[in-house]
Amino acid sequence: MNKFAVIDIGSNSVRLMFVADGKVLYKAINTTRLGEGLAQTCRLKTEAIERSALAVQQFLNRAIAEGAETVVAFATAAVRSAENGSAFVQRVKELCGLTVEVIAGETEAEIGILGALGAQDGAVLDIGGASTELVIKEHGELRYKKSINIGVVRLKDKCGKDQNLLYSTAETAVEEFGQVPLNTYLYAIGGTATTIAAQVLELPQYDSAKITGAIIPLEKLEEKTKAWLTMPVEEIEKLPCMPKGRADVLAGGAVLLITVLKKLGLQSFVASDRDNLEGYAIKLGLME
Repeated sequence: MNKFAVIDIGSNSVRLMFVADGKVLYKAINTTRLGEGLAQTCRLKTEAIERSALAVQQFLNRAIAEGAETVVAFATAAVRSAENGSAFVQRVKELCGLTVEVIAGETEAEIGILGALGAQDGAVLDIGGASTELVIKEHGELRYKKSINIGVVRLKDKCGKDQNLLYSTAETAVEEFGQVPLNTYLYAIGGTATTIAAQVLELPQYDSAKITGAIIPLEKLEEKTKAWLTMPVEEIEKLPCMPKGRADVLAGGAVLLITVLKKLGLQSFVASDRDNLEGYAIKLGLME
């Protein structure tokens, strides 16, 4: 069997996708909070670099042990925007010999829509830890793509759970998208979107088949968000389908998603478990 793996190093988590003969066998996640404190200092913390680099090493070892012939890794907003982002890339190289590609925001947008929609037209929103990408494709051509420097970890660092500050910060950031030529459904990808979808759908356990393609109404999202904004983090952690390390950034991510939907004049979004992991593999010609 032709086996390979892709590692995505984000601002909130490190993720692994393992593929055999073109089929995704599983995805795994380790929430390492690489972008912690980045909003205040513009630098990655030494301890965040270490725990994230170790997570990459562990995923690499796991993939090789399971027969991966190729393992590739890419890093997004936390590494590209940090003054010492190269220190993380160097640390990974020292630990396990893996070369990490640091991709630009627009490239992140491109692989997001490629992974979620393949050759289809549509619009994709990717809310990450330190950045958020919006990309639109019409008639096979990218008509709009933009990455803004706001994400769930930055929101937490700047606003905590202050509802007014979260909304005002999100609104200011989302204005950077400007005039968006949207005439279609909006697909939302990434851990924030899929966790929100699982919560709104009230799934007892995570099921990518039930999440991908699910239409999530803005009204229901707002209802859930009101609850999350007042719930203690300890209570959010106990909810079904709540990944470790997601509870304290969930409310802020939901606020950001609501703000984008309202900015675009939408009453719903479509969730997708397919994302930039698949997109990066397609871009490199590892899968179709």
